Amino acid sequence: MWRWRTRSPSRLPPLTEPPRPVAWPEGVARHVLARTESTNAEALRLAPGLSGPAWIMTRQQTAGRGRRGRSWSMPEGNFAATLAMRPQGSPSDVSLYSFVAALALHEALTAVCGPTTRLAIKWPNDVLLNGGKVAGILLESAGQGGAVSALAVGIGVNLAAAPEPEAIEAGAVHPVSVLGETGHAVSPDDFLDLLAPAFDRWQRQLMTWGFAPIRTAWTARAARLGETITARTGNAIRTGRFEGIDETGALVLTTAAGREVIPAADVFFHEVA
Repeated sequence: MWRWRTRSPSRLPPLTEPPRPVAWPEGVARHVLARTESTNAEALRLAPGLSGPAWIMTRQQTAGRGRRGRSWSMPEGNFAATLAMRPQGSPSDVSLYSFVAALALHEALTAVCGPTTRLAIKWPNDVLLNGGKVAGILLESAGQGGAVSALAVGIGVNLAAAPEPEAIEAGAVHPVSVLGETGHAVSPDDFLDLLAPAFDRWQRQLMTWGFAPIRTAWTARAARLGETITARTGNAIRTGRFEGIDETGALVLTTAAGREVIPAADVFFHEVA
């Protein structure tokens, strides 16, 4: 059972005006559900019949998932949405949409929280606010014969509340919420109005210029770049200097054994006393 931290309305600072939405991307549909088990599951179910991309947002999500099958719950007021797509490309090509999503999330959160707020992207799939996890990304796909026929780009954001620390895996980054860290209240609908155009812009960068500009932009926003981190994959644990990501999006560490490229792992930070 999740317990969520919220702030008493009497203790909240004055709310600022909500950020102005920009134009909704042309050709992208929008579906808002009252309740669903998982927006990713709903996206993969709908994807075969779509004529174009579609955002699927829900007010309540009862069986959300994170990486490696971890549960992702949400109270009302938090953000849960998935972009359903029918991309062209191999699984490795499609995996780059995780970086597109991270940049779009960073952009949308900057619009909500303000340009001076401390936001960073944690490899491979989180966005941090003031050092705590405020958002996560989960890509899931379907297809046959090495080709991806449907892609779900799932995004969850702690807009109003964050899980209690005891609900989080030991060693993981502590959770925070936008409201708790900044005092800014933003509705899921308004956040989607910011996120969808941002995703569309970064996706166009990827389609036009390839991964290189995405990689450069992502690296400029990366958390703990140049610092010592630990990457854990199953029973393998490697600690080293975080050098960035390679041309496939894999993590690059300099360890005692030399340069290591790690395509998938859980990353843990080393806190300075």
